[in-house]
Amino acid sequence: MSEAESKTPAESEPEALRRLIGDAPREVPILPMRASVLFPRALIPVTIGRAPSLEAIKDAMSRDRIVAVFMQRDPATEAPGAGDLHEVGTLALIIKMIRADEDNVHALVQGITRCRLDGITSAEPFLRGEVTPLADEAASEPADPEVSALAQEALAQLERLLTIMPELPRDVLEVARGLPSPAHLADFLASLVELDADERQALLAEGSTGVRLRRLLPALERQIHVLVVGKEIREEVKKSFDDRQRQAILREQLEAIQRQLGEDEGGKRELEELRARLAAAGLPDEARKEADRELGRLARIPPQSNEHSVIRTYLEWLADLPWSVSTEDETDLARARTILDEDHSGLEAIKERILEFLAIRTLRSDARTPILCLSGPPGTGKTSLGRSIARALGRNFVRQSMGGVHDEAEIRGHRRTYVGAMPGKLIQALRRAGSNNPVILLDEVDKVGRDSRGDPTAALLEVLDPEQNRNFVDHYLGVAFDLSRVFFICTVNVLEQVPPPLRDRMEVIELSGYTEREKLAIARQHLLPRVIADNAADALGLTMRDEAIQRVIRGYTREAGLRTLERRLASLVRKTAKALAEGIDAPREIDAARVRELLGPDRYLDQDIPRIDEPGGALGLAWTPVGGEVLVIEAAGMPGHKGFILTGQLGDVMKESATAALTYLRSHAESLGIDPERFARTEIHLHVPAGAIPKDGPSAGTAICTALASLFTGRLPTPGVAMTGEITLKGRVLPVGGIKEKVLGAHRAGLRMVLLPRDNAGDLEELPAEVRESMEIRLCGRMEEVLQHSLMPAEPAG
Repeated sequence: MSEAESKTPAESEPEALRRLIGDAPREVPILPMRASVLFPRALIPVTIGRAPSLEAIKDAMSRDRIVAVFMQRDPATEAPGAGDLHEVGTLALIIKMIRADEDNVHALVQGITRCRLDGITSAEPFLRGEVTPLADEAASEPADPEVSALAQEALAQLERLLTIMPELPRDVLEVARGLPSPAHLADFLASLVELDADERQALLAEGSTGVRLRRLLPALERQIHVLVVGKEIREEVKKSFDDRQRQAILREQLEAIQRQLGEDEGGKRELEELRARLAAAGLPDEARKEADRELGRLARIPPQSNEHSVIRTYLEWLADLPWSVSTEDETDLARARTILDEDHSGLEAIKERILEFLAIRTLRSDARTPILCLSGPPGTGKTSLGRSIARALGRNFVRQSMGGVHDEAEIRGHRRTYVGAMPGKLIQALRRAGSNNPVILLDEVDKVGRDSRGDPTAALLEVLDPEQNRNFVDHYLGVAFDLSRVFFICTVNVLEQVPPPLRDRMEVIELSGYTEREKLAIARQHLLPRVIADNAADALGLTMRDEAIQRVIRGYTREAGLRTLERRLASLVRKTAKALAEGIDAPREIDAARVRELLGPDRYLDQDIPRIDEPGGALGLAWTPVGGEVLVIEAAGMPGHKGFILTGQLGDVMKESATAALTYLRSHAESLGIDPERFARTEIHLHVPAGAIPKDGPSAGTAICTALASLFTGRLPTPGVAMTGEITLKGRVLPVGGIKEKVLGAHRAGLRMVLLPRDNAGDLEELPAEVRESMEIRLCGRMEEVLQHSLMPAEPAG
């Protein structure tokens, strides 16, 4: 009779394998388990991820599929050895193996018999050890009446457990009753009852069936008691709910369980701490009522609920905001003036405006806070000026970038009904400031975007209106916060890009740029010490002469602001520090010649503004977001009848100015000494270089007319002269904007004369004295005056 035929009909595969294995020691692969115990005849799934365990499974599958399963003494051990495993484990059969991915394998393992680890025979590439199967005492001991009684009691407890746990299969009890011995029953119950890993290991190592059953009975009783208490709790909770509250029954069950176990003390303590923070925050009445209402809701909602975290976050925002925290303004005007002068050279108009505000605060502490708007090219110190204002006032300072803001909710906040809702940027800035009267710098307001999600600038209307912002309501908070004590400062590069209603609420102060003298002073007092400190060159003793700084300003920068100047100074410091670090005997005092050695040839020369050596050219002045620039205008004539060609990416307004200039020239041809018939047989091409840059506006009218007059009269343009102004068909020169920026641009370019509209005479007062003294400024009311200064006299014939 074969081995398979020798099995009785009731004999299971593990029983047959146990008889085949016998009681002799044998060498098998070892499978360590972190916190799991496998009992004989039990079937469990195992996920294997460690490389040695994967090799052990592969080896077993290639042989007889037999492995020895031992639990680790410490689950955290990654590479267990003989001393890291419990002495008693289970010989097991791998029923099925499924590869989940490249690093993990799922296996179905069935216990066969207990075994004892005699020793590890090899550790590479996996654990292999000598184990001795342990005989089941059911086959070696006679039936014991006490053990039989314990088995019957265990079956009775199991039956009671099944009546309380309807989710367990009904045939579990039938399987337990059909087991051939109390030893089998003990192992079956040990796999079924809720025990921790150490308790399971102790049951596996215990050889006596009676002892195992005695240990299992209290565990069964404990599990039954927990289930009975849980059932009572469910019934208690069920009575307290009506039909509309049934959806929250699981949460109420959890709360009742916490009350039974006394685990809700931590939540109560945190709630009381939050209540104390809100009481100390000094909330106004409206916010106080809302906080009390939300505190009551928070106390009734279990911590595991999503709504609990939403309410708690809201209350923490209320508690963190500086409702009643404020700083005291510095009213010492002398101190404020000293701070402003230390931090910034020039900018006298802005300093005076800040000192005026401080003077009013000394007379009346509740005076309305102004909304300042600093407008100017990049790098002119708008942001740093905001910090200086805060320091002069003794207030906290917060910078809030507005560039790229395109959602109205970023200003007013999101309603709490949305997932991930947050207060708006202003409320966030106030929390960072820690006081209710900080200086908040809204940087780059002109770069706020507008799309289908709303217009953020419309939301700023309320924020920046002193008549409305004392009751600003953020959608997330839902209660009013007084913004009237906040000193708002806005910065813009292009004021025209700010909507008119918003501009109307702000007091605009222009920052047009710096003269060479101002740049020298700022570089000496602020930029050079900063770049030396930022580049860790303090200990090198580097100095720089004024002539060197002037060389950098004239030859390597041409901008309204200071950023390029700062970068060039930093480059000089870094190159000098590098040379000293390499052991080169480099001079520690940088002069003009050393600037040329370190930075190379000058990037900007006087020749950058071309000298026009033939008729048909003029220099105009243009305003750009980065300051004033000199505009070169060229005109050429050729035989033909195609008319007037305009190139250089000119806008519609500039094209109309060119047409008006040509009309003026044709209508005054005789007085200018031009043959009127020449226009009919000449094709005119007007070009403005830098064709990749769009250009528009009426202010180039006088320059265009000058270029055309030079072309047709044959008179050369006067060297070093630039102009700006709009021209009419009758030859009047109309005023234009950006006079200060344009004149400063001409001054940076080294021009000697500027022709301006007569009606812009009032703008000359804003020019620095240095510029007025170093340049000749002519005011012209008609085009004839412009041509008189902008064109050289005609050369005598012959």
